Amino acid sequence: MSQIWAPLAEGQRPGIYVPGQFIYLQGTQADTFFYLVSGAARSFISSESGGERVLTVHRAGDLMGEASFFDERPRVSSAVALVRSEAISVDRERLNAVFRAHPDLALPMLQYLARTVRMVTGHVDDMSFLRADQRVARYLLSLPEEAEKGRLACTHEEIGFSVGVSRVTVSRVLGDFVRRGWVETAYRGVRLKDRRALQELADAPG
Repeated sequence: MSQIWAPLAEGQRPGIYVPGQFIYLQGTQADTFFYLVSGAARSFISSESGGERVLTVHRAGDLMGEASFFDERPRVSSAVALVRSEAISVDRERLNAVFRAHPDLALPMLQYLARTVRMVTGHVDDMSFLRADQRVARYLLSLPEEAEKGRLACTHEEIGFSVGVSRVTVSRVLGDFVRRGWVETAYRGVRLKDRRALQELADAPG
């Protein structure tokens, strides 16, 4: 868990969210964003027909809903707790106070925001036009590594939700990656062994 955003939680009481409880809703005004102190949450986009496209699974230490907060427009996605989770709600007054006390956080915040925008753009622009193996490769490359170098916290189900394929397809694709020596699979995680090969696959013509 990254501690870089810990100042956001100083002196604040986190909200408690049970599994299945929404943390924020698509289409609502983004007056706050959230710092996930513990647990896990899934962010997704809903269509008018009731379909869903998962954007990512947030882990403890992540920010959530920050893009719409800074854009000052209605939220483009929803987030729901997957397990019992604690999250700090950060409004503009609180953020300004944190920046005054910790001005060094401004640049990491901009970098985090840029990664979020890139992730959403990638989903909207081209994920539907990529082969399943390219989608999985691109998703794995987008995940932050844990303290243990190369290890990514993700399950087959989470990957499938995020790239729009079945769990069976994810298992098949990861099995192929293992045979090629690109990744190793572990309990609730994947370890990258050949990032360059995955990047070449992700960037290849569909």
